[in-house]
Amino acid sequence: MRLLFKFNLIFLVVFVAGVLGAGKVSYDLLQSNAKEEVLNHARLTMEKAVAVRTYTNDQIRPLLETQMKYTFLPQTVPAYSATEVLATLAKNFPDYTYKEATLNPTNPRDRAVDWEADIVNRFRTQADKKEFVGERESGTGRSLYIARPLRITNAACLACHSTVEAAPRTLIDKYGPANGFGWQLNEVIGAQVVSVPMAVPLARAEQVFKVFMASLIGIFVAIGIVLNLLLYLLVIRPVTALSKLANRVSLGEPDVPEFKTHGHDEIGTLAQSFARMRHSLDQAIKMLET
Repeated sequence: MRLLFKFNLIFLVVFVAGVLGAGKVSYDLLQSNAKEEVLNHARLTMEKAVAVRTYTNDQIRPLLETQMKYTFLPQTVPAYSATEVLATLAKNFPDYTYKEATLNPTNPRDRAVDWEADIVNRFRTQADKKEFVGERESGTGRSLYIARPLRITNAACLACHSTVEAAPRTLIDKYGPANGFGWQLNEVIGAQVVSVPMAVPLARAEQVFKVFMASLIGIFVAIGIVLNLLLYLLVIRPVTALSKLANRVSLGEPDVPEFKTHGHDEIGTLAQSFARMRHSLDQAIKMLET
């Protein structure tokens, strides 16, 4: 088995082991980083919703209080404003969906479905919990979600949601008396939920992983070519030449040229040792002949 073949066989084993190990570590890391990146975007979306709710409650609602006596304007409701703004944003960023999932909402579109109701109930039973992150199966595959509780901390909200009798007549006229009542102060009545398909972070991680692996394989191949070239020029070629000279000397050829080398490495040392051995052999032959 030739030296170059042995070297490439060992290099191939190291190459495969290195690529597999680096691939496993990098794939898991990229998956985790991509998931965290998507969660950070989801949290940013959540903060946008909170900002819209605060703006609506502090600045829009007071301006329309007089008009609210004659007709109910859903634009004064923080939940409505946040949902509308995020729905508009979703037209350009369709992967992220926002919902204020409520167990007993005034607006039917906010009613929590089964898995959202489970999240709300978890917030109810774990009062100190400020955020839930999880995955769930959806009609389009697995989805990643982040949820925060909706808690009644402002007593002014109960003016519309405590009892049917206390609620504004304009609200009853628009939504009816069946839903959105019986809320209590400091009660968790729903959850803000931002969902994104798992396909989004997985696709990002997959793309980066392919680029990384292609680069890694390219680097290994380049290193292999350079090492093969260096091995051939610095080791195999001089050793082969020296081996041929030694073979000719062993066959008794008298006009074998000297092996010329100017290096001081192991090959140079070997060549010098060969030259001394050949000189000693010549001297011994001459002594025998005389």
